[in-house]
Amino acid sequence: MRKIVISALVATAALSSVPASAQAWRGPAPVQRQLQNDINQLERRIDNAAARRTISQREAAGLRREAGQLQRLYARFSRNGLDRREVAQLQRGVGQLQQRLRVERRDVDRRRG
Repeated sequence: MRKIVISALVATAALSSVPASAQAWRGPAPVQRQLQNDINQLERRIDNAAARRTISQREAAGLRREAGQLQRLYARFSRNGLDRREVAQLQRGVGQLQQRLRVERRDVDRRRG
């Protein structure tokens, strides 16, 4: 019985320390500004590509919608400061959207996908 209680206490202590350690790091202001700048730059690149007709208006609309979702996610995450997981999620989203923009620019069918 004693072994069960001790192992339960150890498991509880280990599990309860995980959220505390995840909350300990908050992204510094330069990281937050860089993420915001990356999202804004993506929006400008989408607008420029649509204006130059390297992507169709339909493609641009889809990319703008995704950029808006990233912007809203950033706003939601940044209310209390960004933690590492949130920074990683935003960076991954920015990278994926940059890749989609590159792909849409290179296709010749002018259709989404």
